[in-house]
Amino acid sequence: MIVRPRPSFLQLLFIMRGSIVPEIIGRIVVMAVVATLVVLAHRTWPSLIPTFGGAPFALVGIALSIFLGFRNNACYDRWWEARRQWGEMIAVARNLARQTLIWEETPEAPARARLLGLQIAFARSLARSLRRSAGDFAGVAAYLPAGDIATIEASRNRPDAILRLMGRELAGLRARGAVSDILFQMLDQNIARLALVQAACERILNTPVPFAYTLLLHRTAYVFCILMPFGFADALGWGTPFAAALTAYAFFGLDALSVHLEEPFEDNPNGLALMAMSATIEINLREALGETDLPPTPQPKDFLLM
Repeated sequence: MIVRPRPSFLQLLFIMRGSIVPEIIGRIVVMAVVATLVVLAHRTWPSLIPTFGGAPFALVGIALSIFLGFRNNACYDRWWEARRQWGEMIAVARNLARQTLIWEETPEAPARARLLGLQIAFARSLARSLRRSAGDFAGVAAYLPAGDIATIEASRNRPDAILRLMGRELAGLRARGAVSDILFQMLDQNIARLALVQAACERILNTPVPFAYTLLLHRTAYVFCILMPFGFADALGWGTPFAAALTAYAFFGLDALSVHLEEPFEDNPNGLALMAMSATIEINLREALGETDLPPTPQPKDFLLM
């Protein structure tokens, strides 16, 4: 996720880090070249290469802009919902640390450390699961009970398996009488909230924007940008390639940006900083356990927070 101070006007014109331009520059150049060829052919063979009035293109352009705006809003809603769910998980993690303070100076202190460690493992495992990455399991295993590492690693849904371990730990505490009915319900509700966060994130991950809707807008944008020079070759002359490039930048840029927002968990400049948020949970909970040798707070590198 791009995190940077608000740029000045001149910086806005030339910023590439986090811009969608590198991804669509090829299409922009192609549309400018097509427009140049149309203008050249029309001026060389005006009877063979006709032009049309610009009014229909203006109307189609307005409609296309509205539809692209609707799609971008839908994709941004997915991105924001994903961010809200991770904010919910951070809040639940801090609540667990606070609610289990009752065990801090008791024989159940190791159980508290295990429960908060499982919360750290859950956040790290969920981040990797959402990015479809099975690597770096050591970062998860470090917070798991030694006897359960192999079981979790072999699970087809590691975050859910970790939640079951948390439930088992809590049930063991209840069986030993180390937790009251009220506190048990509070802690169990927090684990249930973590399960809801995971389910919501998996819903976003596995339910894309309907493909037919994406395909319709994608095709219409291409057809519009290719045909547009025929409507403005007379009115704009050699300014038509510039207008075509600017239009391609707007339409293809919005289309590419909506693809990024549609997949908020992907590892791209506009994706959510899952690793940074899971690291934040780790820092908060380890500090709650009294540790002082904590990892540094995640910071953007070249304006990119992962």
